[in-house]
Amino acid sequence: MAQPANLELVRVSKRYGATLAVDAIDLRVPADGYCCLLGPSGCGKTSTLRMIAGHEAVSEGDILIGDANVTDLPPAKRGTAMMFQSYALFPHLSCVDNVAFSLKMRGVDRAKRRAQAMEFLELVAMEPFAERVPAQLSGGQQQRVALARALITHPQILLLDEPLSALDPFLRVRMRGELRRLQRRLGIPFVHVTHGQDEALALADLVVVMNKGKIEQAGSPLEVFEKPATEFVARFLGGHNVVETPAGLIAVRADRVSVVAEASNAARLAAVVASVEYQGASYQVGLEAPGARDLSAVVGDAAFTKTPLAIGDRVGLAWLDADIHPLSPAP
Repeated sequence: MAQPANLELVRVSKRYGATLAVDAIDLRVPADGYCCLLGPSGCGKTSTLRMIAGHEAVSEGDILIGDANVTDLPPAKRGTAMMFQSYALFPHLSCVDNVAFSLKMRGVDRAKRRAQAMEFLELVAMEPFAERVPAQLSGGQQQRVALARALITHPQILLLDEPLSALDPFLRVRMRGELRRLQRRLGIPFVHVTHGQDEALALADLVVVMNKGKIEQAGSPLEVFEKPATEFVARFLGGHNVVETPAGLIAVRADRVSVVAEASNAARLAAVVASVEYQGASYQVGLEAPGARDLSAVVGDAAFTKTPLAIGDRVGLAWLDADIHPLSPAP
């Protein structure tokens, strides 16, 4: 595998005609880091990934990999490899020939390229399926073949464009664990685009939340979830209530909100139960209150059994001062 390298974006922008898709972002991914670019559709995350790969031209700014400025280099000269959302496997080729394809294009003889391809299939636990074609594989198996095909080029950085989106929920959870283990084993940076909050929090060392072409917040999963910088980050990540107070906007995690009697002295906000969802160990209770939207509380199953809640119940919401996190308003 190639020597891992830091990735740095310096004031990088991308314009499509009059549309500014990425707006002067700065980002540094360490050489051994797993970075997830997270945000809603149209936030600029995929354009950012494609600029790193060289599949989109940079409108302004610089992209540095290690000590090299790769801004104007073609994809093949950057030391990156990209795994696409669709996996883009050749349907008529076997797994081993799919993985070996880039070596074939470089003129490597058949025996040598197949031997190397088998090594990378073994790395992703797909060696027994080497002679199957993609149609004979499950979605997770196709993903592993696509990973092997990207890694055989010995990249300094691996780029992944929503690689788990085509998988069912159970397989998605299993495969993200395999991606994380593979990244740690290889020791190179992975930059992974996703719109799934759970996926980013589970995988990344560095979570980069994007909105309208800008980076709203970048930090560890714990930092971004525990201390969202803005209203957008708190709402997008989920699990937080955003409440307007005389002192400004605050966020309170849903699992730190207590549902109490409406007349309780502890109640900070009066609300009406709008929905109740059983989630096994807990209940997710949706709430409505004047001046607030998308409120929720997580109530443990024992507490809910003791004091059941029904749609239409009037309740109070309470939380501790220590659980209040001040927010910057959305732009």
